[in-house]
Amino acid sequence: MGLDQAAGFVSVVGRSIGDDINARYKRALRVEHLSRAQVAQVLVDLKQRIQGNFRIVHEDDDKLVLETTSCPFEDRVIGRPSLCMMTSNVFGTIASDNLGYAKVSLENTIAAGSDGCRVVVYLRDDADAGDAEGIEYFGSVGV
Repeated sequence: MGLDQAAGFVSVVGRSIGDDINARYKRALRVEHLSRAQVAQVLVDLKQRIQGNFRIVHEDDDKLVLETTSCPFEDRVIGRPSLCMMTSNVFGTIASDNLGYAKVSLENTIAAGSDGCRVVVYLRDDADAGDAEGIEYFGSVGV
């Protein structure tokens, strides 16, 4: 399987996993939709559970910025950016399902040789999101 096909496959799996994780958190929290603050907490919590060690470095109504210096795939991720599609799709699925929209920008990744990952989840379809490179996700909340 080539890199494009691998990224596509991981995207499909990531969407499915994102849907499942999202449903589990909503059930556990007994809510129909997660708030922005809950989405941020869920993204960090789920990554902590798989030794992703993400933390929020910025949070407001427009975006969430998360960083980590470790990857659950460890050194096996280096040179395999298609594996980062798992993070993009899980984050994008959860954020968009609960908040209506998300654009996930993988600004730095361990897979591409950085010392850590910096992921920006844009929560509004505005000029900042439009200027960022990333993948858009759409949900039905607020639409």
